[in-house]
Amino acid sequence: QVQVVESGGGLVQPGGSLTLSCAASGNIFSIAAMGWYRQAPGKERELVAVITSGGSTNYANSVKGRFTISRNNTKNTVYLQMNSLEPKDTAVYYCKLDQVYYRNYEGRTRRYDFWGQGTQVTVSS
Repeated sequence: QVQVVESGGGLVQPGGSLTLSCAASGNIFSIAAMGWYRQAPGKERELVAVITSGGSTNYANSVKGRFTISRNNTKNTVYLQMNSLEPKDTAVYYCKLDQVYYRNYEGRTRRYDFWGQGTQVTVSS
């Protein structure tokens, strides 16, 4: 099966920086797209940034110029470098892996989307 583990969240002051990581493990052949979403209290989950297997990126307008998404295909890991953090960035951040092509415990190949468990980012003085 596939395991997805996020790390890097925490408490940071306004103007500070954090880097989130999301690593997938298992018998993985490829991952089409890797992205970050966030959900603030009382709000719907929203897309923050996404990166394709070819390296194309897309960002929410609210984070353009401040956040950078990157991926390491060899390690099946996606990163989100967050700079100039603002209180409005406070949320639980989730990674999402689209179209993960892998071999399951029965030896069968599957293609499926996976979510990380979420990591809290709090921006406060």
